[in-house]
Amino acid sequence: MIFDVIRKRRSVFPAQYNDTPIAKEDILKVLEAANWAPSHRKTEPWRFKVMQGETLEKLGLFLSLKYLETDPSPKEFKAKKIIENPKKASAIIAICMQRDPMKSVPEWEEVAAVAMAVQNMWLACTELGIGAYWSSPALVKHMGDFFEMNHEEACLGFFYMGNYDQEIPDSARGSIEDKTVWL
Repeated sequence: MIFDVIRKRRSVFPAQYNDTPIAKEDILKVLEAANWAPSHRKTEPWRFKVMQGETLEKLGLFLSLKYLETDPSPKEFKAKKIIENPKKASAIIAICMQRDPMKSVPEWEEVAAVAMAVQNMWLACTELGIGAYWSSPALVKHMGDFFEMNHEEACLGFFYMGNYDQEIPDSARGSIEDKTVWL
């Protein structure tokens, strides 16, 4: 039941991943789930760049160098963590948005559509038993220097994916009654 998958969804971080690779077929299932997100006027603004293997090392090095170059007071431990985290993942999917060339809908609607695509990815990962985490560091604004991206495309973050062994604890939420007004 979808409600069970929604409640079971968790952020599973790179430090929790094991070395078992994720099958390409499972990554494709996750991407296909993303592709079924709603978008106003069917602009389908989501774009994904799947990174595995050596590309993860290159990503970590690129981000670390950008961090050292742009942060006014960089910390060595953080630069090292930025290098190491991508290598812990089986795959990282860059979450990108391609703006509708006609600008037929407001930009926020396309950002929201991409976020819904990511929610679908996360739910698919949960169903498949894959750990996932959406990271959105400030450094994503520099990803045009790493990927070939056109001027209407933006990187909104990274979707880390990895298999894991640990039991992920249940979560809790406040009451929906405290967040709802009936009129």
